[in-house]
Amino acid sequence: MSQSELLQFVNCRLVRNHKLIKEDLWVRNGKIINPEPVFFDEKQQAHRQIDCENAIIAPGYIELQINGGFGVDFSYDVDTVAEGVEKVATELIKNGVTAFCPTIVTSPPETYRKIIPQVMGKRKGAHVLGLHLEGPFISPFKKGAHPENCIKEIDKGIDSLMETYSDLSNTKIITMAPEKDPTGAVTKALTEKGITVAVGHSIANLAQGEVAVQNGVRLITHLFNAMLPFHHRDPGLVGLLTSKNIPTGQEIYFGIISDGTHTHPAALRIAHRAHPNGLILVSDAIAALGMGDGKHHLGQLELEVCDGKAFIAGTNTLCGSIAPLDTCVRIFKKATDCSTVYAIECATLHPANCLKIADTKGTLNFGADADFIILTDDLFVKSTWIYD
Repeated sequence: MSQSELLQFVNCRLVRNHKLIKEDLWVRNGKIINPEPVFFDEKQQAHRQIDCENAIIAPGYIELQINGGFGVDFSYDVDTVAEGVEKVATELIKNGVTAFCPTIVTSPPETYRKIIPQVMGKRKGAHVLGLHLEGPFISPFKKGAHPENCIKEIDKGIDSLMETYSDLSNTKIITMAPEKDPTGAVTKALTEKGITVAVGHSIANLAQGEVAVQNGVRLITHLFNAMLPFHHRDPGLVGLLTSKNIPTGQEIYFGIISDGTHTHPAALRIAHRAHPNGLILVSDAIAALGMGDGKHHLGQLELEVCDGKAFIAGTNTLCGSIAPLDTCVRIFKKATDCSTVYAIECATLHPANCLKIADTKGTLNFGADADFIILTDDLFVKSTWIYD
């Protein structure tokens, strides 16, 4: 899409203000604009009109947890990660994703030092928002597909993280087990640096989760997966969805994998009904996304995809998804019978609010970036538009 060209998308329904509205979308200079000044002050007409044939226009999907795809594993292909990120960024737009956080699973310190400096910068395709560092400060008892020999303790406060990561300048999200930061001091320090801290891969009880939230945690990584199961006497991290010990005005967000494998439809419905404003759809996709069955890597571990499900090779441990985010949106809508707009917002507005970027991403408001998708009523992606 050219920057200076004035585009008018007509015969469309916009996702705006939590509903579908019949209105044209105007775009110029990479932004969604208010057409009134164009008409009355500039007295301009659109350079080009695009007939959307009554399709839905929604903000582009925002992916907060993706380990790779299309043969690329962000945690394994360390010497070519920049090229790998660009390949994935180019492919993701086919599934309606216009912004994402490349996710690095638990790895040795030298892996982080090679990867972290390579991920940012202008590239084709979906925008990179920053890294999601999932580990290595997690529980070995809920390691999932993370190598136990690379898991670390927080024994020197924030210095433990700096010794491991070396550099946090390109980091957007860090997932930690809250029991490894019992006072919340590290969480607070990271939050003050503008990093979104998530809890996950954890055996924390509810009280430990509440301490983390009181010190800045805003996100739960893949709810229900790699955490203690809900128990009526101590609901664990799941209990954060309805906790009364959350600071006033603070929203708790939670990623959930609706790929048809990781989370039962009934669990999707429970999460949706318990805390609808915080629900964020994530794919947790791996290198096998777009590749089909076969052997692949997830960081240090070999994995095998069989019949559309990914496992650590030789085990029955699930390790990521091969479903793209647009598929997750459709599965979630069918499982919960939620509205079309709500399903879309779980992959757009909610992740944007979580990362505090909703002024430019995740909406079709005037002034937002012109990253949007044209969808059928069944939420299949017809086309993806992204500014240069």
